[in-house]
Amino acid sequence: MSIQTTISPHNQKPYVSRTYPTKDELDFIIKNAATAQKLWSGVPVNKRVLIGRKFMDEFRKMKDEIPLELSLQMGRPVSQGAGEVRGFLERAEYMLSIAESSLADVSLADTDKPGFKRYIKRTPLGVMLVIAPWNFPYLVSINSVLPAIIAGNAVLLKPSPQTPLTAERFALALTQAGVPKDVIQVVHMSPSLTTHVIQHPSIEFVSFTGSVSGGRSITETAAKASGFTGVALELGGKDPAYVAPDANLNYTVGELVDGAFFNSGQSCCSVERIYVHESIYEEFVKQFVDITKTYKLGDPTLSETNLGPVVSLASAERIRKQIDDAVKAGAKALIPEQLFPFAKPGTTYVAPQVLVDVNHSMDVMMEETFGPVVGIQSVASVDEAVKLMNDSPYGLTASFWTDVEANPQSEVFNKFVNELETGTVFLNRCDYLDPALAWTGVKDSGRGVSLSKFGYDQVTRAKSVHMKVKTT
Repeated sequence: MSIQTTISPHNQKPYVSRTYPTKDELDFIIKNAATAQKLWSGVPVNKRVLIGRKFMDEFRKMKDEIPLELSLQMGRPVSQGAGEVRGFLERAEYMLSIAESSLADVSLADTDKPGFKRYIKRTPLGVMLVIAPWNFPYLVSINSVLPAIIAGNAVLLKPSPQTPLTAERFALALTQAGVPKDVIQVVHMSPSLTTHVIQHPSIEFVSFTGSVSGGRSITETAAKASGFTGVALELGGKDPAYVAPDANLNYTVGELVDGAFFNSGQSCCSVERIYVHESIYEEFVKQFVDITKTYKLGDPTLSETNLGPVVSLASAERIRKQIDDAVKAGAKALIPEQLFPFAKPGTTYVAPQVLVDVNHSMDVMMEETFGPVVGIQSVASVDEAVKLMNDSPYGLTASFWTDVEANPQSEVFNKFVNELETGTVFLNRCDYLDPALAWTGVKDSGRGVSLSKFGYDQVTRAKSVHMKVKTT
């Protein structure tokens, strides 16, 4: 019998444990999911949507319990937990609002030839495995799980060992709303058990959110399955920002500080590198440092804390090493650690850090940090900024900061939109997922699409119907 134990990041104490199933038990779970999916797919879409709205009501009943529970599992300040609940409900509402139109048959009546009728159906894939991360467990899970179920699939939801209770709450709200229990099942699994499920012949699709190395492993595992298991990957980022010479610093600096340090920088789309036009570079850095020094690092269960620990001791050591390596290579650290008494070696508490005199020979500007660290580099032109922003193995999001009121049809911004190798380009904002927009990445940031109407394409397949209705 194998047991998984979640360690609270802030005090390193065990919080909750779960027992892994056996392979035979997993096979039984998958068999039940496949049987339930056949029946669930026969429920009309409008009725599934009504159940989805009841699910939102059930989830709202839990909202007051979630922030502290999240904090104890993964370390985010309790004061910020409500934001994940709001984002979860916002995404659920949007995906439900477009479900019927996104899943409707595509008519070709306007182009049918006499005697013929044609249309395209959207049909569910079958049984899906969704592997969720710990950093935003509700926000990321909703992207895949709810559209999959509304589209008529059954879902096995594997949460991170760091946040097991999040998946259980998610599934409970769904079943209380009327989703059959075998259509949504939570499975806590070791890596070897996860491999067993991915390669099971009844698993049609795997949606994974996590590291690049994890994504490669999932892809390789799926490739060895007996069938052709589909894979969607939402992976890492090293997301850049460019601050133009006309940017409103009173607005821009605060937004980028938050984009860099929210959730202790533990977000795939957090801002990890900033390129600032040389004409405003010194003032930008000064204001950025001043705001950073006001952060309160400490116990995430206290309401006054706005910067909590990182998820593990190993993560903390990796982040500190990246900072140390950059400083040894010539970077300058601008935040004295003594300003943050909680930030001690051997703990999960890492002080926010701002690095200047950085360049692309340093890992801190090239490899994902996933911590409260940002590098700021001066650039002489927009062309230099674009070149540096694209000089990355990642391509998730990028942001452009300028006085849009003075130049609402900026040719420079259009240059960014056309030339940046990213899934999302922001103007004067960052680190936000609009559910009406496709969430996707390029290069090592992954493949596949969630959210928006295209998110339903990922959890369905097209079936063409071609009828010759006149044979005389």
